[in-house]
Amino acid sequence: MPPVAPVRRTAARLAALLVATLALGVAAAPVSPASAAAPTGLLAAPPGDEGGTPALRAQLDAASKGWLDARAALKRSVQRQQQLTTQLKTVNAELGVRDAKVGEIAGVAYRTGRLGTAAALLDTSSPEGFMDRAATLQQVAAHEDRALRNLIDTRDQSTRTQAALDGEIREQRKQVAVMAKRKEQAEHALELANKKAASTSGGGSVQGTSRANAKAAPRNADGSWPSESCSVNDPTPANGCITPRMMHALQQAKAAGFTRYVSCYRPSGSGEHPKGRACDFAAQKGGFGGVATGGDKTYGNNLAAYFIRNADPLAVLYVIWYKQIWLPSSGWKAYSGGNGDPSSDHTNHVHLSVY
Repeated sequence: MPPVAPVRRTAARLAALLVATLALGVAAAPVSPASAAAPTGLLAAPPGDEGGTPALRAQLDAASKGWLDARAALKRSVQRQQQLTTQLKTVNAELGVRDAKVGEIAGVAYRTGRLGTAAALLDTSSPEGFMDRAATLQQVAAHEDRALRNLIDTRDQSTRTQAALDGEIREQRKQVAVMAKRKEQAEHALELANKKAASTSGGGSVQGTSRANAKAAPRNADGSWPSESCSVNDPTPANGCITPRMMHALQQAKAAGFTRYVSCYRPSGSGEHPKGRACDFAAQKGGFGGVATGGDKTYGNNLAAYFIRNADPLAVLYVIWYKQIWLPSSGWKAYSGGNGDPSSDHTNHVHLSVY
């Protein structure tokens, strides 16, 4: 039978070696960025839909896009009207000059009589005078004819310009009516949603302090937004696709200092996420948790204010934050389309949808 002491020493050494090995393994195990970026209690993406019904989101999308289209068309009409007004002033000034020139010709003809061909050629006593009179006759006739033709052309141009200007004004009035209709549709959709769920938020503007300006996304030559597909790789952990315009807004927000967790693409559900036209910006640093308070809520307020300040250059359709929604046609309104949880109520993240 072996001695007891050596056995005990061997067992002790084995136990010590096992403890050391375990400790080394724990120390050597890498800490994943995901676990470091997502503290306990935070989620990588908001669960479920954005709150509200598919019909509500479709109406908000259609109303906002229609309003933005109408506003862009109105802006083009206003610019065209300004151009036509300037052109009309130039034409009228030229018309006055032409009237004065023709008046001078008419005055000379009244005082001296119209210069006839025979009188101009025969009323001379030398060959040199004959040639001078012939040249004078040709110059006067050409000048009078040119002045009259220019006057007629100028008047015609003035008439066409005025007609075009009147047409632009009528188009403007149509666009104003379209804008009003789109605004009414958006507000009606929100009223229906608010009747189905009581809101603890009475609406009103979000008090944010962001004053950063975003670079404008590319537009068409006429100022409208080009059609875009979900064609750019989503750089967020959502791993999908987004539109170039959504990527631009995401990059601009990051450049402005809003660098907390973001999730964009979502393959299922309704709204803009499956289209690559929406992103959720977490108010907390590592992901989507409970209701944002304190500095996290301030972060969300500032981010929402940033998107609203830059709504035109970023092609913002709407912003949802803390049971409120901001539409370019209506401003801040109560948003009660959630299910009572922080994600669908948007009290833990700012939702951005772009055109």
